[in-house]
Amino acid sequence: MPVIAVDKPLRLTSHDVVNRARRARGTRRVGHTGTLDPLATGVLVLCVDDSTKVVQFMEADSKDYLAWISLGAGTPTLDAEGPLGEVVEVAPPTEAEVTSVLAGFLGPQTQVPPQYSAVQVGGKRAYAVARSGGELDLPARNVVIHSLELLGVYPSVEDSPHTFSRGEAGWTPDPEGRTFTLPPPLGHFPTLLVRARVGSGTYLRSLARDLGAALGVPAHLAGLVRTRVGRYDLADAVSVENLAEAEGISDLAALDFPRIEADERLARELRQGKRPTHEAVGRHVVTLDGTLVAVVDGDGEALRVVRAWA
Repeated sequence: MPVIAVDKPLRLTSHDVVNRARRARGTRRVGHTGTLDPLATGVLVLCVDDSTKVVQFMEADSKDYLAWISLGAGTPTLDAEGPLGEVVEVAPPTEAEVTSVLAGFLGPQTQVPPQYSAVQVGGKRAYAVARSGGELDLPARNVVIHSLELLGVYPSVEDSPHTFSRGEAGWTPDPEGRTFTLPPPLGHFPTLLVRARVGSGTYLRSLARDLGAALGVPAHLAGLVRTRVGRYDLADAVSVENLAEAEGISDLAALDFPRIEADERLARELRQGKRPTHEAVGRHVVTLDGTLVAVVDGDGEALRVVRAWA
């Protein structure tokens, strides 16, 4: 323990934050549940010490983002790292046009990762090949985009909202809210502000590229803030500077699984490697074959994750 949500600042890599957590917590056992690009900010979930064992169960958590997508300019990295590639004159699209195009990106689909990514092909990292001037044939991956909501179309990144507050619908522009830091813009390009909820493995940089293509123009991700990972909201994340004293939460509270409390017989069966079969135990009814559930020993602390069959 514990599991800690950190507000990753601009230009730090996820590994940089892990290293800072190791120094601050005095342990080498620190992992994260999903990489956040250096030019993105927001929620990075860290698992410390024994909590590293639950990383595998949290990597599939859905994630919420605020994405600034600039139209009329592409970059090799697909974000504001640049340099600028293809640049074309483009008039700002109407909100109705963008909303119609966004609707076509909802649901299960395939997505080609960015060349500047950690995806491996034949033992080679895509970003390493790209930085040396090469390019890998990256296979499309299955992803799910749950929702895409257009918050506005603006003449440029500078003209778009940078201050937000959390509301029932998510983080929303608010002049009195919290200011988010974006990377310096690469130019004066029409910019879309999109609130997104996506499944694991979805690249917002690829979404920016593909959205631009659907609109008939090059595009890049000009800014990105991750506002939620699973049950962790940005409003509850701690700063990198406060990692040492951050309390975090327990493994049990971190997992968004049904929960059953193990009686003596069930605990014995689990220790023997048997598959539990219970119609109703504790506060939840397991109704789907193969559902992952959190099993808690009588002390309320000892946690196991098992695949239960009803």
